[in-house]
Amino acid sequence: MTSFVSRLAVALAGLPVVLAAAWIGGWLFFGLVAIAAATALHELYRLARELRPLVLAGYAPALGALAAAELGEPVWMLGAFLAAFLLAFAFAAVAETRQSTTVAIGTTVLGAAWIGFGLACLILIRESPLAEDDGRQFVFTVLLTVFVTDTFAYFGGRVAGRHKMTPVMSPGKTWEGLLFGAVAGVFTAWVSVYESGYLESWRAFVLAGVLVVAATLGDLFESLVKRDLGAKDTGRLLAGHGGMLDRIDSLLFAVPAAYFTLLGLGEL
Repeated sequence: MTSFVSRLAVALAGLPVVLAAAWIGGWLFFGLVAIAAATALHELYRLARELRPLVLAGYAPALGALAAAELGEPVWMLGAFLAAFLLAFAFAAVAETRQSTTVAIGTTVLGAAWIGFGLACLILIRESPLAEDDGRQFVFTVLLTVFVTDTFAYFGGRVAGRHKMTPVMSPGKTWEGLLFGAVAGVFTAWVSVYESGYLESWRAFVLAGVLVVAATLGDLFESLVKRDLGAKDTGRLLAGHGGMLDRIDSLLFAVPAAYFTLLGLGEL
């Protein structure tokens, strides 16, 4: 199966499931997000095993942050994440490892912050105290915009890519692909929140711009981490997409950026 076909098959199979769960919301959506977070954390800690991450000290705060977000408690969500430092210290104090304690704790907290806190913001948006339709629409906007941005950047780069964007960090990405993805992503967000009446024009542009920039940076950040850990993909769970972390990397930056942008605009 070619990379193109496998990516398309995974997208067509997975996207409706994610959107359906986002539509229903509640603990069903929480469960799906929690599975994605746990899987992505497993992939990250497996790749970084030589750095001896204290995995239990990463899983508990990450899942705790998701649960706090589902209960609508951002402060407790932050508290759950900060617990990663205490748990990592406690485990490091009794662990028998030759690895640097600073490196082990840093790797552990990276997973809890990057994956746990990032996905928890998605639940916060969905379970916002606004009307049910608002939270649902904003989550749809984030998911669809990131998906369209990634997809068009990938295919735009394959069709018209000539100039490498970051040869060292991510050799496959091109400026042409970035342009294709940015235009498609901004248009998607615009249609989703402005044409449907959820945001006025300039606010829709602000959200669209933030989502596209953050999604691109999230993708590049994961590429840098994988390069540092000597891996091409985080796993083979999703065939042409690689692992779960490969699929949600853009979301992990885009979702918190969207949450705080909507908060700043007074929409949450």
